[in-house]
Amino acid sequence: MNKVTKIKTHETLDHMRVDIEKKTARKLMARSQKRHSVWFGLGMFGLVGWSIAVPTVLGITLGLWIDHIWSSRFSWTIMLLFVGIVFGCLQAWRWVQRESSHE
Repeated sequence: MNKVTKIKTHETLDHMRVDIEKKTARKLMARSQKRHSVWFGLGMFGLVGWSIAVPTVLGITLGLWIDHIWSSRFSWTIMLLFVGIVFGCLQAWRWVQRESSHE
């Protein structure tokens, strides 16, 4: 490795170190502020709602399509509605757990 390459590598590492220190300081400051605004709560409420609603609607839509294409004794709409709700609730729970562990 020649001298120019060593200098460039050293400068790149210094630049990365400074970036990491800035990001770490910003994250520590954000974590130290435990107080969340009303907007944060509304945003979380909306995110949880959408994370349940979207898989539920997708399950219903897919179930209706399968019921229309393939006739069977069982209602695919009901089964996929249930699967969508369960999947959405698990996703919402996972997201809330991850956010609460960051506090």
